[in-house]
Amino acid sequence: MYAAVILAQVFWALTFIWYKQFYQVYGAYPITLVFFRLLISLLMLIPVSYFLGKLEKIKAGDLKLFFILAFFEPLMYFIGESIGVTMISSSVASVIISTIPLFTPISAYLFHKEYLTRASFAGIVISILGVLLVLVNKDFQLVARPLGVLLMFLAVASTMGYSAVIKTLTSRYNVFTITTYQNTIGALFFLPLFVFFEGDHFMIAPISGRAIMLVLLMSVFASTLAFLLFSYSIRGLGINKATVFNNAIPVITTILAIIILHERLTLLQFVGMSIVIGGLLLSQLNQGHMKTMKGIMKNGYNLARTGKSSGESH
Repeated sequence: MYAAVILAQVFWALTFIWYKQFYQVYGAYPITLVFFRLLISLLMLIPVSYFLGKLEKIKAGDLKLFFILAFFEPLMYFIGESIGVTMISSSVASVIISTIPLFTPISAYLFHKEYLTRASFAGIVISILGVLLVLVNKDFQLVARPLGVLLMFLAVASTMGYSAVIKTLTSRYNVFTITTYQNTIGALFFLPLFVFFEGDHFMIAPISGRAIMLVLLMSVFASTLAFLLFSYSIRGLGINKATVFNNAIPVITTILAIIILHERLTLLQFVGMSIVIGGLLLSQLNQGHMKTMKGIMKNGYNLARTGKSSGESH
């Protein structure tokens, strides 16, 4: 289970590296990349879902929900992420994307009236401060292009709408059905954008074997295998434990970006990244965890003061 969830995080972290490498060999044409990434993923998901008997029929009343879901993700999410990565470093992009778990509880509160814990709120505030440190230099001047930062936060914001819809659909359909239809509608959304904005370039541009390989890597590992591995890990570990591993993505991406892309981070950015991850971990604490921690601290205080734990009889 742990191997599955760790592999999923590695594949998603590698996505930010593969984005940069694709743009280096093909050019900054993100819509082309996303369109074919979805298309190849569908060529894998549809037969697998069908032969496993996992592809369910969509009820007429739910079709609009799938369109709304696909509008938020993959359409708006990938527009923000794939274009944003052309303007900022892979490391900074991954740090911004890693804040997604922070804003999911806000979506749950706004759309499903789920309680927003104090730990979640504190985690949001702390991580935002960390992101700000990642985006500035020692003189507190912005080191990333503002438009690139805004586009990455567009991707983050799109997950709030996505989270609101996906909760309803997961109570009615299995994950294979949701992902297959979601990516199918998403590919249909991207098709006119691809034809209108980048189709002419695609027809005349030479396509290298390396560019094809990078699209295949993202389609197979990031869009398909990572999803299946993460879904498998959720069944064994539970959603809360599995989601905590997402906090490792910016760390993995930064290490890989330094090794593969030769990116460099300042000390201030490393500090900011650590603060972001700390805020993310804090936001994962629920009321049960908080009570347990308080109990441990209280027990430790009593032990230090009296030499007896609070659970011992006098």
